[in-house]
Amino acid sequence: MIRSLLIFLLIIINCISSQNKNPIVFVHGFMGWGEEEMGPYKYWGGWFDLVGELEKEGYTIFVASVGPVSSSWDRAIELYHQIKGGQIDYGKDHSEKYGLIQKPPEKNFKGLYPQWSEKNPLHFIGHSMGGQTVRMLDYLLNNVLQDSLGTIEKSKLLGKTNKGWIKSITTLSTPHNGTTISDFVNAGIPFLQNFIALAGVAGNSFYNFDLEQWGFKRFNEESWINYFKRMKQHSIWDSKNTVAWDSSIEGAKEINSLCVANPDVYYFSIANYKTKIDEDSGYHKPMKAMSNIIKVQARLMGRKKAYYSDGTSTDSTWYLNDGVVNTVSMYGPTTGSSGPDPITEFRQGDVVIPGQWYIMGNHEYDHSALIGHQMKKNEYSSLKKNLL
Repeated sequence: MIRSLLIFLLIIINCISSQNKNPIVFVHGFMGWGEEEMGPYKYWGGWFDLVGELEKEGYTIFVASVGPVSSSWDRAIELYHQIKGGQIDYGKDHSEKYGLIQKPPEKNFKGLYPQWSEKNPLHFIGHSMGGQTVRMLDYLLNNVLQDSLGTIEKSKLLGKTNKGWIKSITTLSTPHNGTTISDFVNAGIPFLQNFIALAGVAGNSFYNFDLEQWGFKRFNEESWINYFKRMKQHSIWDSKNTVAWDSSIEGAKEINSLCVANPDVYYFSIANYKTKIDEDSGYHKPMKAMSNIIKVQARLMGRKKAYYSDGTSTDSTWYLNDGVVNTVSMYGPTTGSSGPDPITEFRQGDVVIPGQWYIMGNHEYDHSALIGHQMKKNEYSSLKKNLL
């Protein structure tokens, strides 16, 4: 599976960078983690080092680490400052609206790539909510924002336009139009606990929800379960400034109305699924090889409708899913107030154009398997020998 994904990523990058190799930024999804937080167990590849293999091919890669449960806005702000460097600034208006600490001192970065600019653009690859995060970043880079009094924000990101900084956006398993999971946050916990167990990392010591902007921090020696319970009880969840809202069909609709396709950016989406239709009921059921952790919710998603505020709902085209995200939502944004972004299937040999989404196939993997999880160490070793 990782060999296929690696080849797809190389095809995508080569489509738009034949003359040069701009650096690539990998952005994790909901409940994700950074490069070193799980020891040898990687978000991008599990026991297989996907980033390392791309680096061997001559590409410069940066692996971002943003808030695991934060909103796409907050994550985009964090992503910008993590790359560019400097004191984070969530914006005066946004911070006042949601009661945030606008500039939490704990979030001050050296910068992964301080020279990032129009002359030095970047490619972005985002898995799951990482894709939505990058689209929000593109919106923030290309718009001048004002506070509630009409004063232009003083932030270097929010207070001026930074056009041409993003070369391409590639999304994997991203809920562009939301997901029909009822409780997105609780749905992600078994994944994280399983990854912690696989990595052999003590949950008491490594994981942080990075919610300093909410004034929320982990206590010294606090157990993982107590830390999680406190996070779930925080007033953050009463607002729309969370991953839970952004991943809903109504929240995604709002984001799609803001983050329309940029005519200067190349877009690619990789979709996946691990359910099949039950001929007797017409609903979808999980395939046998799907991770046991998500089989129950995959079955629920395979028969559930979600409703928009105007009373309309999703239909049976949403039943196919990967256990976390509905496959139809992965192809590209379609629910914004301005209508769907241009979306087409990629065909080898076609000349790709910016401002249009290219679907790079629909692959039979569940949500985490697509990026290398569930692969055993011995499978990783044999695959590495035969890679490319």
